[in-house]
Amino acid sequence: MHLAPIDARVEDLIAALPEGSVLTEPTAVEPYRRDRAGDPHAGVPLAVVRAASTAEVQTAVRWAARHGVPVVPRGAGTGLSGGASAVSGGIVVSTERMREVSVDERTRTAVVQPGLLNAEFKSAVAEHGLWYPPDPASFEICSIGGNLATNAGGLCCVKYGVTADYVLGLEVVLADGRAVRLGGSLIKDVAGLNLVKLFVGSEGTLGIITEATLRLLPAPPVHRTIAAWFRTTEDAAEAIAEIASTIRPSMLEYMDRSSVNAVEDLLGIGLDREAAAFVLAGSDDLDPAGREIAVMLDAFARHDPILVQETSAEDGATLEYARRLAIPAVEATGRLLLEDVGVAIPRLADLIHGVEEIAARERVRIAFIAHAGDGNTHPLVVFNPDDPAEEARAHQAYGDVMTLAIRLGGTITGEHGVGRLKRPWLEDQIGPDALDIAQRVKDALDPQHLFNPGTIFKETSK
Repeated sequence: MHLAPIDARVEDLIAALPEGSVLTEPTAVEPYRRDRAGDPHAGVPLAVVRAASTAEVQTAVRWAARHGVPVVPRGAGTGLSGGASAVSGGIVVSTERMREVSVDERTRTAVVQPGLLNAEFKSAVAEHGLWYPPDPASFEICSIGGNLATNAGGLCCVKYGVTADYVLGLEVVLADGRAVRLGGSLIKDVAGLNLVKLFVGSEGTLGIITEATLRLLPAPPVHRTIAAWFRTTEDAAEAIAEIASTIRPSMLEYMDRSSVNAVEDLLGIGLDREAAAFVLAGSDDLDPAGREIAVMLDAFARHDPILVQETSAEDGATLEYARRLAIPAVEATGRLLLEDVGVAIPRLADLIHGVEEIAARERVRIAFIAHAGDGNTHPLVVFNPDDPAEEARAHQAYGDVMTLAIRLGGTITGEHGVGRLKRPWLEDQIGPDALDIAQRVKDALDPQHLFNPGTIFKETSK
């Protein structure tokens, strides 16, 4: 791999930004070419801009607009759908250096730049007795900017909602280099169109978010945990559906045998390797009688479990860590094609069964984990990259899972985004009219189609 010689255009970019902000050497650029999805078709950018302020992002975007150069925004690079794949001849604008945060205890809001990690943000607001609920399993390594770009969810979102539910305001750099402020710090504000929600989840295709005003909650109450092991995946799914239709637990997570064994291989904490499914449920109900715990224990007991028990706080934390470790644990066993399809809770059993049939038909392993309480699932297709035939079957299975989710009335992505990898199935889910409307918005805000080409929308030249 080599980069084109630095031409006058890139020299102008380097001169316009602080020393060290622009990377052009191949070894320095390489880590910025793709996200965690490992897109094999990622391009080689002309340069990487490590912006430290909104003004520096504006400088990079104005330079790109002037020269017709594609711009790929990038956070921590933990995305799982190829939404931060570099484009040959373009630039990558990384927000990793933008890490400022300020907390207002009086309004329970915080203003944060996109480069701060989710875990760091949680820690910063916790010092004020406050809490930011969205908690992707990768919260220790993913950035707030990436969470905003994909409208990330997490383990507690079954009760507390996803990223978009906590966004009050944004600062966004548009394709012409303008920095616009949308929304603010008010809890209720319906003046004009809701442009904040337009940009949250837009995956860097409409603008680059450089600041967010986020709503916070008081520190969460004490969390109680139930662990339930099942002989069949059907029993586990039925128990989940019963609980979800009765109460709103603070956590309701699912792991199949394959994912449990991958985690047990790493941790050795005594997980049941023979059980078909494991469900981890949580409650932060303030009722001293513990009504939610009783409801969940009863529901689990009615669906032929191997074992159901409320855990100690220490064991509960260990099991929650085990669930968060599931994707990297499975990833340690082979190359992954990661999905995050979602269905309505009553169709969860159908989705699980359908994925099992796809795995058998294509002769590939699919480990299945889920934020089961809101129907957001993560089938993980595992394959040997040194076996072309197995890799081809894995890609077939990947597409079949998305087609299955659509057939069940679900979605091809609940929180990871469409990116590049899922774009071929987008129209099948939302329909040509909705896709046309989205394209018109894209055309209006990014007339040169420079922002993140190939993500969500097909690459075009204007």
